[in-house]
Amino acid sequence: MTMPGTLTRPELTASDRCDRCGAAAKVRAVLPSGGELLFCGHHARAHEAKLKELSVDMQAGESA
Repeated sequence: MTMPGTLTRPELTASDRCDRCGAAAKVRAVLPSGGELLFCGHHARAHEAKLKELSVDMQAGESA
């Protein structure tokens, strides 16, 4: 029997942009449904409380 591979999300790169303002993305918010949102540092902080309330997995990029 083979085990399914673990799904991993790629590291954020310089080409990843914030979904709110288009600035460089520093944080990936993985939603419980499996979708994701990318945020710059400013918008990640601005929406942090609501995202935590929704049990979102916040993943900081390497340069965050």
